[in-house]
Amino acid sequence: MSGLVLKLAPKERVLINGAVIENGDRRSRLAIMSPNAHILRLKDALHPSEVNTPVKRVCYVAQLALSGDADPEDAHSQILSGIEQLSQALRDSDSRDCLDEATQAMMDGKTYQALKALRRLLPRESRLLARQVQ
Repeated sequence: MSGLVLKLAPKERVLINGAVIENGDRRSRLAIMSPNAHILRLKDALHPSEVNTPVKRVCYVAQLALSGDADPEDAHSQILSGIEQLSQALRDSDSRDCLDEATQAMMDGKTYQALKALRRLLPRESRLLARQVQ
């Protein structure tokens, strides 16, 4: 089987081509066969009011691309630009690995995988920002 396979928890919601779909009471798997479908797990979604840090801004652009709410070409260049800017600030090897993975995913046209890699930076960013406040 090819395509994207979504494994959904009970009552988990997913946005597919603008439609919110909620899973039933049991775990399930969906095979998405359309290669250009816009898919976003709502548990991964950032609310616009939460977008207040550099990593969250890049994640949000990726989210908009996945939901179909942003022009794909504009989003692609904004995400790559954002990753480049983050690479100037996040220089440790773990962050570099995440940023390299996100860059490669974007180059391969895999925005969801890029978002997953970028989301791994959120705890690190939170810790760094908390240190600055102290």
